Amino acid sequence: MSESSATTVYLVIGSLHLTIALWKASALVRSPSLGLALQVATHGLGGIVYVVASPSGYRSLGSASGQPWFPTLPIYLGILLCFGTQHLLTILWTPSRSDEPRRVQRQIAAWAVAYGVSLAVMVVAFLTTDLDGPADPLKFNTAQVHHPQVQVFLGVFLTMLTCGTVHTWRLTRRAKADDKAIMHSVRWYGRSMLVTSGYVVCSAPAAAAAALGHHQLDDVGVLGSAFGVVGSIMTCYGVSGAALSKWLGERRDIAVLQPLWDLVVAGVDQELSLGSGQRRSDHRQASAGPERSRPNRFFNVRWTLHRRVIEILDGIRQLERRAWISDLPTQAVASLHGEAMQTDALRSRLGLGRKGLSPHELEAAATAAVLRDAVERLQAAGSDGTAPAASAGPALFAPGKNTPAAQERTRLVRVARALRSPLVESSLQVVRAAREGEGAPRTRAAAL
Repeated sequence: MSESSATTVYLVIGSLHLTIALWKASALVRSPSLGLALQVATHGLGGIVYVVASPSGYRSLGSASGQPWFPTLPIYLGILLCFGTQHLLTILWTPSRSDEPRRVQRQIAAWAVAYGVSLAVMVVAFLTTDLDGPADPLKFNTAQVHHPQVQVFLGVFLTMLTCGTVHTWRLTRRAKADDKAIMHSVRWYGRSMLVTSGYVVCSAPAAAAAALGHHQLDDVGVLGSAFGVVGSIMTCYGVSGAALSKWLGERRDIAVLQPLWDLVVAGVDQELSLGSGQRRSDHRQASAGPERSRPNRFFNVRWTLHRRVIEILDGIRQLERRAWISDLPTQAVASLHGEAMQTDALRSRLGLGRKGLSPHELEAAATAAVLRDAVERLQAAGSDGTAPAASAGPALFAPGKNTPAAQERTRLVRVARALRSPLVESSLQVVRAAREGEGAPRTRAAAL
C-alpha cells in the first residue's frame, strides 16, 4: 500500500473513531457512567492515534518536533491505552456469576496498574534512545530494533498488547449479559481483539529477526498494521452496530406501519395525529381526502416510531368507542384459514404455507380484517356518520386488546404487513357478501 493510500485509510478510520467518541460523549453528559467514560476514552484515543499514525500525520509531527521518529512514542502509547480501556471495559461488562463487585474492582485496578507501569517503562526506554536515520512510519519495529532500549520498548508493548487482547477475547467467550446491546458489543470486542493479536504475530517475529540482523521479514511486520486496521473497524462496529441495527429497524418499522396509520388515523380522525398541521373539527372529513403524514425517518426516529404506535392505538380505540368494530371479519378469517388447511387449492390461492399461519400471524390477519371493515363502514356512513346501533351484548374490541405495551410495536407491525394479504382480502369479500345477502356464504366459494 502506498503512503498516500495508507494516509487516506488511516484518516477515515480516525474520523470514524472520533465520531463515535463524540456520540458517546454526548451520552456521557446526559448519563454519566464508568462504561461510557471508558468508551469515550477508547474511541477518542483511537481517533487521535490513527490521525497521528497516518504517514502524513507521522511525518508532520516528526517535522514539527525536530525528531523524525518521535511520533512513534505517542502512537504506541495511544494504542496500548486504547486497547487497555477496551480490556477494562470488557472486565466491567463481563463479570462471572461468582465474581463479587469488589473482585471486579480489584481486577480493574490490577490491570490498570499493569498498564500504567508498562506505559512508564516505554516512555523511559524510548526517551533514552538515540534514534538514527530517516523515519519510515510503518517500519519502526524493524528499523530501530537494534537499540537495546527499543527492544525493551517493543518487548513491553507487544507483551502487554498480547496479554490484553487474549484476556479480553477469553472474557468475551464466557460473557453472559441480559442487555442485548452490551452482548453485541462484547462479542465484537472479542473478535476484534483476536484479529488485533495478528499484529503481534506479524510484528514479533519480524522485530526479533531484525534485531539479529535479518531483515527478510520486514514486510511481514508491516503487514501487521493491516490486522490492527481490521480489528479497529470491528471494534467500531461492536460499539455502534447494535445501535445502528436498532435505528435501521425503527426506520423500517415506521415505513411498514405507514399503511396502518393511513387506515386508522388519517382514515378515521386526522386529529388523532399528534403532528397534524391542520386540525379537523369533524372526523368525517377524513373520508373526503385525509392528509397523509410522511414522518422524517432520519432524526428522532425512536420518538417518531413511538408516536406512530400511540396514534395507531388511539385510532383503534376510537373505532371501538364508536362501535364500528364487528366480529364478522374475525370469524371469516378463522373459518377461511381453517378451510384452507384442508384444501390445497385454497391454501395456494391464499398464499399460505403447509402449516398455515402461527397464532400471532392469524391474530394479526384477523385484526387487519376487523380494522379495514370498521373503517370501510365508517366512511360508507357518509356525511351523517351515524354510528351503528350498539349491540345488547358486551362491547366489541379489535383482536389483541390485552397485548402488553412492550409488545405493541411488534404486534402492529404484523397487522400492517397483513393488511393487503390474500387471506384478509378474501375474508372481507365474505363479510361484504354476508352483509349484502343477510347470510353467510360459503367462505371457500368466496375465496375462489
